[in-house]
Amino acid sequence: MSKNTLDCRNLLCPMPVIRTQNALKDIADGDTLEVICTDPGTLSDIPTWCRINQHQVISSEEIDNEIVFVIKK
Repeated sequence: MSKNTLDCRNLLCPMPVIRTQNALKDIADGDTLEVICTDPGTLSDIPTWCRINQHQVISSEEIDNEIVFVIKK
């Protein structure tokens, strides 16, 4: 299992979700993707998208105006 990072800082909806979707296509099942966002809308958008597409949000936390998700494919 490897960890990949996606920088979605300063992107507004729907771009963080679209970039997350594209990045998850390029990683192996079971791997994780760390997504760093600044758009507060991602707090609901990314977990909703993950649930619909059967990916698991391992964690999400807000650190210094950034939202960091760890998603397992």
